[in-house]
Amino acid sequence: MTDESDPSAGESRGSPERIRSLAVTTEDVVTALEANERRGRNAVLRVTPPFAGRMRARLHLAGAEGGYDDDARPVHLPPERLVRDAPSFPAVDETGDELRASEEPYSRERHRERHAEAVEAWRRTVRDSLEGRATLETPSGAHDVDVNYLG
Repeated sequence: MTDESDPSAGESRGSPERIRSLAVTTEDVVTALEANERRGRNAVLRVTPPFAGRMRARLHLAGAEGGYDDDARPVHLPPERLVRDAPSFPAVDETGDELRASEEPYSRERHRERHAEAVEAWRRTVRDSLEGRATLETPSGAHDVDVNYLG
């Protein structure tokens, strides 16, 4: 999303320092964080040039870059920077150990159900812990922006 009435419109459109706020879907943040936790992926929220005052950040796997004709490069924002005190992802083995230690009889099906419940609780906690500001790493250094969540 761009802002044509941006007072900094005369500045270089290749400069990420122009960004004042990002819009990102809550689900993209949760999905990126989960992909990194579960599979060790390098999921980020990517902001692509040309840069403006208000931008959209989308889910992206770092390293899967396309070509860019000029010096402006996308900005990658790790999802961990958007979550205050990100909880650790529930491990399948820990879920099984908790089930075995409970009064409830263990079964593979109950283990799957219990783990699915733990993952959903983790996702809710992440959604409830989203930060309203984030720091982007730019060629000129750290740059703070507001973050607005969609959905």
